[in-house]
Amino acid sequence: MGAGIGPMGDTGGGRRRRRRNRPVSDINVTPLVDVMLVLLIVFMVSAPLLTVGVPIDLPNSRAKPMEGDTQPITINIKADGSIVINSDTQVTPDELVTKLQAIAKTGDEEQRIFVRGDKAADYGTIMSVMGRLNEAGFRHIGLVTLGDEGS
Repeated sequence: MGAGIGPMGDTGGGRRRRRRNRPVSDINVTPLVDVMLVLLIVFMVSAPLLTVGVPIDLPNSRAKPMEGDTQPITINIKADGSIVINSDTQVTPDELVTKLQAIAKTGDEEQRIFVRGDKAADYGTIMSVMGRLNEAGFRHIGLVTLGDEGS
């Protein structure tokens, strides 16, 4: 019994394989996790800042939130009685219907309109706005309130 000799003169015992430098095919997840955590923090900080609007002191209500798939038009009635559409267009009561019809989709009777009336605003002004909306053919009108603090 003799020791076997391999093709390169290598004896069978203590074989060493030559390791080649192969590229690593594993994904390094650490940079991905770092980037995702930074994005999470950025979005958590910036999300509350995106709800910019007209400052209105809304009344409380026990009503459940409305659900829908389209973005509603928002009419804000400030304490001084001024009317603002979608937080950027101030209008007079006479211009309200024409501006809304221009903003709303053509012939869209299903367009939702949210009325945000300040708690200190005149009730007659809010009812006048709602009456004008009803006359113009808008049937999906909702009053926006804050959730009831007691429940």
